[in-house]
Amino acid sequence: MSTAPASRQQLTLFVPAPWQTSIDALRRRLDPVQASLIAAHVTLCREDEISPTDRDEFLERVRSWTHGPIRLTFGAPELFRGHGVLLPCTEGGDQFQRLRQWLLQSQTVRVHRAHLTLAHPRNPQSAENTAAVRNACGRSTALEFPTVALIVQQGNARWRIAQEERLGGGTRGPP
Repeated sequence: MSTAPASRQQLTLFVPAPWQTSIDALRRRLDPVQASLIAAHVTLCREDEISPTDRDEFLERVRSWTHGPIRLTFGAPELFRGHGVLLPCTEGGDQFQRLRQWLLQSQTVRVHRAHLTLAHPRNPQSAENTAAVRNACGRSTALEFPTVALIVQQGNARWRIAQEERLGGGTRGPP
């Protein structure tokens, strides 16, 4: 019997091309289960922070953000909770937090450290989740995120993009 929620939604920053291809290839090696559920991304606002009824308000705030794309730099891979692997944000976390405050309309939102998850510890450890493979991703990667996606997951299915908006304006709509 599944205990997964019927539906979840989050605001997410998807890794842009051409970086997405190489990072997703690494994620498929480190955690094929997680890679099959969602492309490489940074979670901006979790489901417990946003209400499904406020969807349009959040997307309007994305469009009205006046600071342009978010630029984040990620450091070397770190292990967490056994075989989980993430790339921690080493630069740009302050702007990331300001965007969260803007979207959630509060200066006191909890601090959520930006990161890219390469392998999630809730999934079985892949045979390729080794130090050699983890270290293949390098030591520093700077990425610019021009859009925010509202993503939805039904049960344990693959996450899908419900809508994507440019920071500062311009709807991209569902793919």
